[in-house]
Amino acid sequence: MQLYCEEHGSGEPLALLHGFAGAGSDWANLAPEWAADFRVIVPDMRGHGRSPNPLPAFRHDGAVEDILALLDHLGVGTFKGLGVSAGANVLLHIAARYPERVKALVLVSATTHFPEQARRIMRSYSIDLLPEIEKEKMRHRHPGGEAQIDRLFAQARAFADSYDDLNFTAQDLARITARTLIVQGDSDPFYPLQISHEMASAIPNAELWIVQGGGHGPIGGERWPEFVRRAGAFLRQAA
Repeated sequence: MQLYCEEHGSGEPLALLHGFAGAGSDWANLAPEWAADFRVIVPDMRGHGRSPNPLPAFRHDGAVEDILALLDHLGVGTFKGLGVSAGANVLLHIAARYPERVKALVLVSATTHFPEQARRIMRSYSIDLLPEIEKEKMRHRHPGGEAQIDRLFAQARAFADSYDDLNFTAQDLARITARTLIVQGDSDPFYPLQISHEMASAIPNAELWIVQGGGHGPIGGERWPEFVRRAGAFLRQAA
């Protein structure tokens, strides 16, 4: 297994994990800015961007081993993490299974499980549903072209029938020792607010930030400056 990864800065280790069908390049504007305070580690998760996936499926719990192996290779023990959607779910796995590795987390649009409303959307996943500007972004992210993109969408559709990969209980979440900021849009079509409220209640040292009018991954556009400021301040605090 090989992972493409970029690094910026030389401070406290901070891993930035993109969402499903995204790539490390999604953090291109943020990583250099935070390099003054952190050793920013930006991988392409398996099957995304310039990282291959030798398996037909994508599993969040499998990506955990990839990320930990990468951090071990880089000589990183404990770290802080920021993830969106699938990247946040991978970080949730790491923090629950290996709490001693994680000092602080910012989880954007994470979930403990796939609710039925998310599964209905996943069953219809197709690049044809995207506007042309988003299709072009996908082509730039994934140098494997249409074959790579089609494979990612097929893997996303398979999430609709996956029940064991994301299945966190309150007891699982209670093992997380990292300071955690949970960011959720109040209009997320995938995950109802109840899930984020339950996560914030179960994780011992968690804060919940509800983004008014925000959808899935509600940190772009006009919300980006506030997110960078607030998430940066949270991550810069001593663990």
